[in-house]
Amino acid sequence: MSSDKTEQTVHVEKYDEVTLIGINRPEKKNAVNPVTANQLYHAFKQFEKDEDAFVAVLYGKGGNFCAGYDLEVIASAEEGVMKAEPQHSEESHMGPARMAFSKPVLAAVSGYAVAGGMELALMCDLRVVEESAVMGVFCRRFGVPLIDGGTVRLPKLIGLSRALDLILTGRPVNAKEALEFGIANRVVATGTALGQAIQLAKGIAKFPQECMKSDRRSAFYSTYNAKTTQDALQYEFVNGKKVFMEESLPGAQKFVKGMGKHGNFNLHKASKL
Repeated sequence: MSSDKTEQTVHVEKYDEVTLIGINRPEKKNAVNPVTANQLYHAFKQFEKDEDAFVAVLYGKGGNFCAGYDLEVIASAEEGVMKAEPQHSEESHMGPARMAFSKPVLAAVSGYAVAGGMELALMCDLRVVEESAVMGVFCRRFGVPLIDGGTVRLPKLIGLSRALDLILTGRPVNAKEALEFGIANRVVATGTALGQAIQLAKGIAKFPQECMKSDRRSAFYSTYNAKTTQDALQYEFVNGKKVFMEESLPGAQKFVKGMGKHGNFNLHKASKL
């Protein structure tokens, strides 16, 4: 990233095993320009490399998640930005939207998460959405296509019929409908999405990580890559058994000692029998 503070439009900080990545262009409702896209991409690349970072939370500063790609850049045809391919094959015009993460990524959605901003939210594993947030394919109005995963991830997430409802009409979707559709995983009070997402991320970070990541990989494989159900089941078994000695055996021994019984998620203290 540039050392010029005026060009730092992405803010990164860590809280233990949780990495926070914030888009910081509040005057533009956090719309992404080429500089921001590049900084977002490198922030997520660093998260992927950081062995001490277990979960990332993507959010927008100033009350909005992201209003999509900055249309002023397109209008000015700045250096043919929409014609030029990003430097890396997994880098997109919205930054990290073409990346396949090896670890969970959460979105803390406030205000507008529309067009490319909605695509960034769809890129994440889970979405914590404020009750006043608005999502939608707003770029439909201006003839700007979804080229950052929207037409791929949205049908997988909520089904083709509902996805087409949003893709064809570009209509706004409030938090209640986003929850009903399966876009939102949690709906929270306005102003609390980031805090709630951090708490959710901390909870995920406490689990045995290799087992969790193995199950996550299997879920993605069965959704996007598996040719048959049998293929998906075989992938699940072969990859899942690799963590048995490392995490399953110690976990079972904890249970025998009284930890985690009766649905208790606190494995540091024995459950009362």
